[in-house]
Amino acid sequence: MMKRRTFVKASLLSGCLSSTVPFLNPAFGSVKQKASKPEYYELRVYSLKNETQQKLVEDYFQNAAIPALNRLGSKNVGVFTEQQPTGQTKIYVIIPYKSLEDFTKTNERLLADAPFQQAGAAYLNAPATEPAYERIESSLLEAFTGMPKLEIPANQPRIFELRRYESASEAAGKKKMEMFNKGEIAIFKRVGLTPVFFGEAIIGEMRPNLTYLLTFDDMAEHDRNWKTFGSDPEWKKISGMPEYADAKIVSNITRTFLIPTSYSQI
Repeated sequence: MMKRRTFVKASLLSGCLSSTVPFLNPAFGSVKQKASKPEYYELRVYSLKNETQQKLVEDYFQNAAIPALNRLGSKNVGVFTEQQPTGQTKIYVIIPYKSLEDFTKTNERLLADAPFQQAGAAYLNAPATEPAYERIESSLLEAFTGMPKLEIPANQPRIFELRRYESASEAAGKKKMEMFNKGEIAIFKRVGLTPVFFGEAIIGEMRPNLTYLLTFDDMAEHDRNWKTFGSDPEWKKISGMPEYADAKIVSNITRTFLIPTSYSQI
């Protein structure tokens, strides 16, 4: 009887631990798996017609949006201008979110944030006759499993290269993602193509596509490291596999060189 009571007590304790500490139970995944859950990125591109609009948008992010987003848990917000704009520069913004719920709740939470509303009033309340911007193009990206979190480079003068790979079909797009996850990301990091993030567009234009951001000290390093990548034996091996041929999985590549603003957190 005593042995039976001890067994029952131990069983109950084990059950309580399994329900209250799920990371001890393999069915719920480990702590490491939870910590590696992919995050999400909102990529915004602001079209502007003049320097007045650029100042309004930049002041808004520097003084209102970034502080408010940081308070809500969205850290490392990046704001960039084009390195070689055609006419008035566009402004590129990267906003990280820990989850889809954080993304969907952010606008509601910002509406209730009095300091944000006050600091961003000029942008938020700009009249239709003098708008703060012409248009916003926005995409929602889900981070790759091979790089589930944004990685911040050292805070020093640098340039960024934003690349978008379009595919002819969803299946082809997934195959290109597989190529990155199964080796290409690791090769990038080894040869100096320093990635900041990789994301699949789940909402936005030109789908199916994936987008990623690289960073370099300058254009000389950019050219040198891409050349190293192109001659890398591991890259030649993986790119030589028939299922990963560019003609099958990539239909168009768009690249944009960016310069971080003085207040950008990336």
